[in-house]
Amino acid sequence: MPESAKDQAILVPGAGNAYEVGYLHEQGFTNVTLVDFALAPIKDFSERHPDFPAEHLICADFFELSKERYQFDWVLEQTFFCAINPARRDEYVEQMARLLKPNGKLVGLLFNKDFGRNEPPFGGTKAEYQERFERHFDIEIIEPSYNSHPARQGSELFIKMRVK
Repeated sequence: MPESAKDQAILVPGAGNAYEVGYLHEQGFTNVTLVDFALAPIKDFSERHPDFPAEHLICADFFELSKERYQFDWVLEQTFFCAINPARRDEYVEQMARLLKPNGKLVGLLFNKDFGRNEPPFGGTKAEYQERFERHFDIEIIEPSYNSHPARQGSELFIKMRVK
């Protein structure tokens, strides 16, 4: 991103350990928001990054965030979608579309693998994602990730989508 883009609003939902949030903060991004429904990872993150703005650490249910209060240029997807019950995946897509500003982008990684179980992480397929997302997003990229963690190599898709 150009230097001037470092003040764009970025959401990292279900951030867990939030290594991505820490990295962005250390690189000078000034408007990154971490959302997680669990307080413990947020507290842990704030202890590791005491200079991170507290107002950008949100302990809440992602599905309850209002578009009137929260609007983002970017959403960084990293392990959040795979933790959501598949019955709520369309709701996830709709909420992402609501929280993104016009022309906002959803970028990140999704599993391209069926785990065959009834607990997180839940897998998925490229065809499923295309069908779910194309109603609310223009899919710019959905292809195998070339730089996944070695343990996940070959089982992730890189996505970049623009809200319609």
